[in-house]
Amino acid sequence: MQLEDIYQFFQNLPPTFLAQEQTVCYVLSVLLQGDSYGTELIERVEREYPNYRLSDTMLYNALNFLEDKRVIASYWQKMEGRGRPRRMYRVNLEWLMVAQELARLWRESAKPISARLPSTKV
Repeated sequence: MQLEDIYQFFQNLPPTFLAQEQTVCYVLSVLLQGDSYGTELIERVEREYPNYRLSDTMLYNALNFLEDKRVIASYWQKMEGRGRPRRMYRVNLEWLMVAQELARLWRESAKPISARLPSTKV
């Protein structure tokens, strides 16, 4: 093994499931861009952050936590061609600054490891 092998390992990590704290911050980062729903949040994390996965349980625990704290609110939206309405989520404006700060934590922690490694080769 060489030191370069260690850098390579961390650049190609297997997917990691988000913890609840990460999930809360991730959800807020998405909702700050616009209203969303559960399935979209899960699909989006896999599409935009291929090294991360989000379980249904962790997502809905985070959504319930945020709703209980009144950071987000939900509403039902009827979709064209779909019989059942979707439960949509949005950030409550009075929590906007907190949501932005938590979203920043997600963006910083979700940066690829290569962006956080020193640029000097050993």
